Formats: sequence, C-alpha cells, structure tokens
Amino acid sequence: MENADVKKAGALLEPLTGTSASRKRTSFRWRSHVESIVIPIGAILVSLVAFGAFCALAGANPFAVYASIYKAAFGSWYSFQNTLVRAAPLMLCSLGTAIPFQLGLVMIGSEGALVMGGLCATIAGLQFPTASPLMVQVVMAVVGMTAGGLWLASAGALKHYRGVNETISSLLMNYIAIAILNQAINTWMRDPSSLNKPASYPIPDEQMLQPLGDTTIHWGLVFGLIACLLAWFLISQTTLGFQIRTIGGNVRAAQIAGIHVGRITLITCFLAGACPGLAGMVEVAAIHGRANESLNAWYGYSGILVAFLARHNPLGCILISILLGGLLASGGILQRDHHLPDAAIMVFQGLVFLVILFSESLYGRWKIFRERET
Repeated sequence: MENADVKKAGALLEPLTGTSASRKRTSFRWRSHVESIVIPIGAILVSLVAFGAFCALAGANPFAVYASIYKAAFGSWYSFQNTLVRAAPLMLCSLGTAIPFQLGLVMIGSEGALVMGGLCATIAGLQFPTASPLMVQVVMAVVGMTAGGLWLASAGALKHYRGVNETISSLLMNYIAIAILNQAINTWMRDPSSLNKPASYPIPDEQMLQPLGDTTIHWGLVFGLIACLLAWFLISQTTLGFQIRTIGGNVRAAQIAGIHVGRITLITCFLAGACPGLAGMVEVAAIHGRANESLNAWYGYSGILVAFLARHNPLGCILISILLGGLLASGGILQRDHHLPDAAIMVFQGLVFLVILFSESLYGRWKIFRERET
C-alpha cells in the first residue's frame, strides 16, 4: 500500500520534472477543456428549457420572460450597472467554495462567512466615528476578511483534526452566523431608531465606500475582480497552489511528499473565507450602511452555484458571476411584467444547480472528449 502511495505522489509531482510522457499528455488536454465548456453550456440550455416550461405553466410566455431578463440585466447601461453591483459579492462568495475545492473539500459556508464579515466589520467601523474614511475602510476590510477567514478555517480544522464532514459543518455554521447576527441587531447593537427593521447604528456617510465615478458601481466589483485574479494565480502559478492541488489529488501522497497537510488546509480555508468576509464588509460599507437582516441575502448560496458552473476556476467565476448577477437583477421585472412569483428567479437558480450537479456524472462518458494517446 505504501508503494502505491509513492507512485501516486510521483505521478502528482511528474509535471515538475518535465518528462516526455507528461508533455505528451499535455498535448491532448484540449479535449478535456472542450468537455468542460460543452457540458456546462448544455446544462444551462436544459435549465432554460425547464424554466420555460415552468413559466408556461404559470401562464407566462417563456420567450417574453427571457427577453425581459435580458432587458433587465444587460439591456441598458443602467441595467448593466445593477448587474455588476450584484455580481461583485457573487465573485467573492464563489471563491469561498472554489478555493477549498482544490483541496478536495466541498465548502458551502460562504453565507456564514459573509454575515460574520459584515457584522464584525460594522462593529469595527463604529469604533472610529471621527477617523479618516480611508482608515475606517481599511480597518473594516481587514476585520471583515479576518472574521470570514476564521469562520471557514474553523470548518477546515474540524475536517482535518476531528474528521467532521466539511459540507455539513460549514452549512450548519451558516445558521449559527445568521443567529448571531439576529441576536446582535436585536439586542446590544440595535439602533433605537430602527423600528420596523432592526439594525445596528449606521456607519457615517462620509466613511462609506463611494461609487466609481458617476456610476452606481461600487468598489466591491474591483475587489471581486482582483480576488479572482489573485486566486487563479495562487492556485495555478505558485508553490502553495501546487501543494493545494496535490493535497486535493491524494492526501496520503501529499504527506509522503513532505507537504504539511494540516497547515496548508487551514491557510487555504482562511483565504477562502476571507473573500466572502470581504463581501460582507462591502455590503455594509457600500450598500446598507449598517448591519441588518439584509446581510443574509443568499449571496453565499448563489456563490456555490457560481463555483460549480465555473468548474471551480476563479477566472470562470468572473463571467458566471456577471451572468448570475443579471438574473438576480431581473427578479423584479418578472413580477411586474409577467405576474410571476417573486421567487421565480430562485426557481431558475435551483434548476440550474440541480442540472449542473447531474451533469457532473457525464464527464468522461463521451468518447469524443476522451484523450487519445499516440
């Protein structure tokens, strides 16, 4: 059994040796890349057909519904700004799933990391009412990222040191984070003037993140783009990224190769949680201005869908986030113009997620996409 693990470790390390066999396999990888594009596109098309059937059963014209979605998401510069505003937290939250997946971990705790990041960032921001805006924003970002990072790192620690399933623990921790938020804004953090919707005391307007130029787009979009680019560089171009991918390939082989699995797991999960934690800070400092129930806006759960659609590729998360952000921006128009339920867009998201999960079983089954050795 030990020899088998040694062989697996050698196979994982082989790309660094530059052997001719490795180069030969590389020349045929285009087929798998095409497969990774064709199958998700096919899954989305199937989801569109299924959602069209749902719309027809609800008494709406499916083609008119799709036209309205496009109009609300990309039909004008104003609409596209709304799409980008919603895409920003999706980019950051998707990394909370995409990065741990490289370790072989299925984390779905971005919602909890976002909530804790937003809550802790609010607490930090309220401590400096007279400080400069830049200082307050930096402190809020650091605190939010730290809170989100520790939140997901704790799930990674439970997995590595105690064998607790990371999917279940990260899911349950979402509800713990939401409960902490609700308890805080209804008791010791509550602003007495927030009557109908409990909330914390507000962040001063001058300390809020300002829009970019004359648009409604905030700095969260810049943070999301930078985070996705850095995540891609980390995973694919650095030694740490190679260690992460090696652990995801075979933990035992990684240990034999001398990789500190526990330390790398905690670092990776912390970095993954820091991204939705930053999204929570941005939601407070650029959108809401305070901590309230709106922090629990399901961006974390939608980020799971983004990560799976992008095949856990940080660069792919950028495009998928924009597309899904357009869907979220079109929810209101479906209710107004087509009398569909307000949750119709959530139905569409659910259909896409189910079909994408099913499509995972199709990889490697199509002969046309199989690599051919010569």
